[in-house]
Amino acid sequence: MNSNENPLGYEKIPALIRKFAIPSIIAMLVGSIYNIVDQIFIGQGVGYLGNAATNVAFPVTTIAIAIFLSIGVGAATRFSIYLGEGNSDKAARVCGIATVSSIVFGFGYAAFILLFIRKILYAFGATDQIYHYALTYTKITTLGLPFVIIQQCTGKMIISDGSPKYSMATMVTGAVLNTILDPIFIFIFHWGIAGAAWATVISQVVSFIMTVAYYPRFKRIDLKKEHFVLSLKETLVTMKFGMSQGLTQTALAAVMISMNRSMVYYGQFTIYGSEIPLAASGIVMKVNSIVISVLIGISQGLQPIAGFNYGARKFDRVKNSYLYSVMMAVSISAVAVFVFELWPGKVLSIFGSEDKMYMEFAEMFMRRFLMLLPFGAVQMISSNFFSAIGKSMRGAFLSVTRQVLFFIPLLLILPLFMGFDGILVTGPSADAIACILSLAMIIRFFTKEMKKES
Repeated sequence: MNSNENPLGYEKIPALIRKFAIPSIIAMLVGSIYNIVDQIFIGQGVGYLGNAATNVAFPVTTIAIAIFLSIGVGAATRFSIYLGEGNSDKAARVCGIATVSSIVFGFGYAAFILLFIRKILYAFGATDQIYHYALTYTKITTLGLPFVIIQQCTGKMIISDGSPKYSMATMVTGAVLNTILDPIFIFIFHWGIAGAAWATVISQVVSFIMTVAYYPRFKRIDLKKEHFVLSLKETLVTMKFGMSQGLTQTALAAVMISMNRSMVYYGQFTIYGSEIPLAASGIVMKVNSIVISVLIGISQGLQPIAGFNYGARKFDRVKNSYLYSVMMAVSISAVAVFVFELWPGKVLSIFGSEDKMYMEFAEMFMRRFLMLLPFGAVQMISSNFFSAIGKSMRGAFLSVTRQVLFFIPLLLILPLFMGFDGILVTGPSADAIACILSLAMIIRFFTKEMKKES
């Protein structure tokens, strides 16, 4: 064996997956802490109406995530390509243009939200009873969105510059600070839901300052004033590279909005009313986001391994890396389902349990809506696998199938025949169908590749 050979081509697959996946999982979990911590302290200090309000506001943040992923991931990809080609000046130009683009998009998006905030909140599922909670929370958190978009876009390029620990440190610092400030502002200062919002914004600004401080310290490029220009053409090219992950987040926002509106509309015909289903579904989704963060981390760990070995035409290693990642993802999501089915009350009580009907509905919703999470795990790993080996269109297609092609149509159709129960089975139905489609595409892909080799 050549000592200069890349370890991706010869080290054992399980060890490689763990080596690359664990840091990604940690980073994704840290990113989830912001919302989880807010939900916990709002639930304990304000009640389920406060949680319902943050559920209505969350698509605003999800769309911001779609923006910074499209620009940030795209810029980081181009940044790495140019560095690989030895063209550090083009890499610096990509970095500068992406920074200016993130500033324009960030402040433009925040201004749009604040200008049409009433219409947006009602469109996202607000009711009269929770509107003022949602208005207070969204007005404040929108002030932090530009800093989030800029910080996250730059953070992706910091990773490509070879400083993943620094990028992670900016996120961890913000998450820890948010966890400290939430109880202070809510319980000591008695600011209620506004306290949670200000804790989030302050933490985001601190992470932003840490990220901006890295600009003079870029190791592989020399940033100059002329690199920081606005170019629509270059921005569109960059966003094309980040399209897959941006589309995934956009689809997720569409799902959340559709779910909110369905909960409000069909909930009014049940004993629970509109607000309890709206609040409970949001909490269950936040809990599920922890599992999703782990699955995304696994898929990100798979990417360099599958990509390298596919380029090296080591198809057995490509197949084994996919299968091991799926096995990990399915096992972890199966454990999560086991916990959700047996102890939903204990999980949900972390977010407040002052209302008996609220807990009754939340437990039922968690058990039924998340019961086929392992099926969804297969779809998620498969879509990222295709992107990792350069099949970007297949990856982009699979990444939105569950949400756009299956979930939203089922959410609109099933309640017409099953009433509110139709909403409860929408999630597992979409997971099952998306899993079948993913496996069909994966089996077809590997069958064709093996035929080429034989």
